[in-house]
Amino acid sequence: MHLRPALLLGVCFILSSAHAQEILDGKFLVVSNLKAGVAKVDITPPDAAEIKIVGHVRQVTGVRDPLRAGILILDDGETKAAIVTMDTIGAWDDMVKDARVRIEEETGVPAANILIAASHNHSGPGYMENMRWAADLIKKLGMAAKEAAASMKTVNIGYGEDRISFGINRRKTYDGRAVVSLNPDGPNDPRVKVLRFDDGSTLTPLAVIMHAVCHPCFFTWGDKGTQPYPKGYPRMSADFPGEAQTFVEMCYTQKTSALFMQGCAGDIRPNLPGYPYRCADEADIQWAGRDLGGAVARAAALGVTREQLRKRETFYQIRVASEVVELPGKDQPVRAELMAMKIGPFLLLTMPGEPMVEYGFKLEQAIANRATPIIVGYANGNIGYIATADAHKVGGYEPNLSKLKPEAEPVILKKLGALADRVVGDVFESFSKHPKDMLKREAEEKARLQSAPAVKP
Repeated sequence: MHLRPALLLGVCFILSSAHAQEILDGKFLVVSNLKAGVAKVDITPPDAAEIKIVGHVRQVTGVRDPLRAGILILDDGETKAAIVTMDTIGAWDDMVKDARVRIEEETGVPAANILIAASHNHSGPGYMENMRWAADLIKKLGMAAKEAAASMKTVNIGYGEDRISFGINRRKTYDGRAVVSLNPDGPNDPRVKVLRFDDGSTLTPLAVIMHAVCHPCFFTWGDKGTQPYPKGYPRMSADFPGEAQTFVEMCYTQKTSALFMQGCAGDIRPNLPGYPYRCADEADIQWAGRDLGGAVARAAALGVTREQLRKRETFYQIRVASEVVELPGKDQPVRAELMAMKIGPFLLLTMPGEPMVEYGFKLEQAIANRATPIIVGYANGNIGYIATADAHKVGGYEPNLSKLKPEAEPVILKKLGALADRVVGDVFESFSKHPKDMLKREAEEKARLQSAPAVKP
């Protein structure tokens, strides 16, 4: 076949133009069905000095750094979803319910498609203990959600991983009994997972989600043998997740919004030796914030090199599945909301409490390469510690405080696996066009959406 000279010249021009557009310095073409908007808001109580800290209970005299919430609104053209992150100790049931109603009112995102996650910060206020602050929090979340929904842009998503160095397992077993002790040989997950949402207009992301695994209790109640804070850190703080968010936003000259999601950190804490561990000082918190923030900045920067950009998807389908299950409890069944949210190839699986680190490994192993899994704790509820069945055998702090029986573990893993099947879409029943299967899926989705709190008329 012979091409005419004019046609050949046109083909060459198109190819060269596409290549030039792809490698245009400082910006890149985004071809995607996904839209995103983001906003952050300061949720620090104005009367912090009058509030007692929850988690590691103590009175504070003021504020070191602000507590913040972040809201990311997503829309694939058919389905809307939202991710809310907060510098609080928990995603309390009442708060989740109230926030979902308010965010749906402001944005139209179905309440059942709103994921609300806490960092598990041990230096902030409680919800029910501070109802005036709680009401203000819900109002601010609604305002931020409205702002995010008003700023939607076409985006694609980059993914990267790095590592942190400050987390350590806090359980050791002696003579068949677990005690609280820093254990460098215990299971741990130092990985940092990073999602960056880009519109391509600059190399600065619209938003960054960082996921790491460690208790935010650098600023704790202290111990009697360690200075300068034997009675605990005296000011309110967002702990290392807040410090890391600030670092990442500084790297991008305050032109991005950084959000933090906590992993399975039930038995992972900062490596601060003491009696049995000490309260952090300013050097410690800067170390942790810059360690995590630096890991996020490295992974995010690598994500916009041309080789990484070529790996990005152009189609991102949002699928959400959730269910409230009854878990075997020590005193009575414990109701827990489990959620699977898939955004293109990225799969978020959530638990409403403090899962031990092994839960993350087991769920990732089960998902394998069907999706990129990100396992989130402290989300959509707050049932306390979620210990493994093996941990219950030797006791210790986490299983002893847990409301759950050892038999809860296989229920959680099986149900999250089933929810993952529904959103990953590679199980026949999840995509079958047989009328019976389609009707079943429609009925399940209708029931799920109706199970969320109704928006007030």
